[in-house]
Amino acid sequence: MIFERTFDILKHLKKANPKNDILYAKLNGEWYKFTVAEYYDKAKQFALGLLSMGFKKGDKIATISNNRPEWNFVDMGMTMVGVIHVPIYPTISDEEFQYIFEHSEVKMVIVSDAGLYQKIKPLADKIDAIEYLLTFNNVPRASKWSVVTKSGAQHMEKYKAEYKQIKSQITSSDIASIIYTSGTTGQPKGVMLSHGNFMSNMHGVWNLFPLDSNTRVLSFLPLCHVYERLVNYLFQAKGCSIYYAENLGTIAADMASARVHAFATVPRVIERIYDRLVSKGEDLNGIKKLIFFWAMRLGEKYGIENNNNAFYRWKLNVARKLVFSKWHHAFGGHLGIVISGGAALQPRLSRLFFAAGIHLMEGYGLTETAPVIATNHSIAPGNLMIGTVGPVLENIEVKIDVDGEILTKGPCVMMGYYKAPELTADLIDMDGWFHTGDIGQLVKGKFLKITDRKKEMFKTSSGKYVAPQTIENQLKESIFIEQVMVVGESEKFASALISPNFDYLHMWAHEHKVHFRDNKELVKNSEVLKTFQKEVNKTNKKLGEHEHIKRFRIVCEPWSAPTGELSPTLKLKRRVLYNKYANLLRNIYGYEADEENRGTISFYGE
Repeated sequence: MIFERTFDILKHLKKANPKNDILYAKLNGEWYKFTVAEYYDKAKQFALGLLSMGFKKGDKIATISNNRPEWNFVDMGMTMVGVIHVPIYPTISDEEFQYIFEHSEVKMVIVSDAGLYQKIKPLADKIDAIEYLLTFNNVPRASKWSVVTKSGAQHMEKYKAEYKQIKSQITSSDIASIIYTSGTTGQPKGVMLSHGNFMSNMHGVWNLFPLDSNTRVLSFLPLCHVYERLVNYLFQAKGCSIYYAENLGTIAADMASARVHAFATVPRVIERIYDRLVSKGEDLNGIKKLIFFWAMRLGEKYGIENNNNAFYRWKLNVARKLVFSKWHHAFGGHLGIVISGGAALQPRLSRLFFAAGIHLMEGYGLTETAPVIATNHSIAPGNLMIGTVGPVLENIEVKIDVDGEILTKGPCVMMGYYKAPELTADLIDMDGWFHTGDIGQLVKGKFLKITDRKKEMFKTSSGKYVAPQTIENQLKESIFIEQVMVVGESEKFASALISPNFDYLHMWAHEHKVHFRDNKELVKNSEVLKTFQKEVNKTNKKLGEHEHIKRFRIVCEPWSAPTGELSPTLKLKRRVLYNKYANLLRNIYGYEADEENRGTISFYGE
């Protein structure tokens, strides 16, 4: 089956797999479902409603919402009549919301709940282009999204012909969505993705995972993120039953009650699951505790390449019966596939889950590539290598540039950045190669391995981009802070190393009667730490939630060009700082000094 436009998925489902449980959500603790027919009708009514309200092809609508069936109804409805979907993270700052609204020129904003409505309404009221602010939930004094579907149902006959005409003229090269990602300048960039970008990428992963109409999947990563959106399209096209988790805190319970077979995730969620398992193990006593951690250590040595000897396999069978079987029970008894992306995955976690009988496979991509470039998979032998992000998809090309940067070309590469042709030209060269900004290599000529980042922007383990320079510049607005380096690549949160303005700090200490023998003692003083925490908190208020500096350490020496921490142009030498403060960084994130680097990206830049 060839899908050229996103809404072709619905047409296929209605014709070939009109199942009665395509989408699930929870209400008052109970799962409720939508049939394919209901899904199709809601999307079509939304499309007709948009036409009745004066929306034209090329207009834009923003959604700011949790994962839910209604997100799909409006997503498909928009694209059926050429309206461009602008999905936005709920946790970004007010400044970013306002910028995206104004830059994208959205005419309608749909939010999920009362909290977001109260947050967005003052911003939307300031922007003349926004004509409608609607909600998914019932919110006092707010209009619901259903006003659009009701209008579509009422005016179906009037707009049916126009709907069919517009829909028939939409091609794979038309824009389906603009997804905003953070840039190093601090202003988000609007990635224009066509129907063809999404659908070609879906076809690229089509045969890599055993999914069908009997498969139950859990969805909890934000649908506004291109990764979850793509797998959401894949799950639907395969006819899987998709269960939308209530929130991140209910993942375990939702997984068990839905008895899911698969889900897509980011490393941070796997780390949380692991931490919870370890916590359960710590609560055990005596021989049970010994067996639990013996099984954990055994699992982390699992050989994916079927190179486990007979004695290891015997021990693993014991571990599966005594320990890992209980994991399966906690996961609902059917979990077999977990696809991880968005950031580097710790290889030991992948080995552990494979040992437990759960295929935890890592992939790689970017918003600009819709998103998958490469992924491990076990549908056929020889396509899985832990420590890499797997083989490159068959319908795209990858090459390693002379400087080690990963370049890619293919139908999944974005149309460009919205209203920013110069930024587009910086990353897509004259020959059509997209420059990823990541450094890597092809292992055995097949498996892509990410070894470093060419650009300073990094991702946390939850897959969120953080632009360190922007945050650093804001922190340096404080009189107390001379230099600062923000870190957090593939970690749970962003942190910072701070070099104080010692001249001012010494004066402040004298005024506040803070006594110290040297800078080393000064930066450990409780009053000093409280003061710097206040300064960090001021900056955090200006940032999106995922950018917050959760921990910081104050160093006891100034950074300068003569001492090697700064370049001649006074830019941070990050690699030098990573190495110089390796122990301090380990302390921030709780690693032992001899613990090996995490995942495929060296945390300390070595």
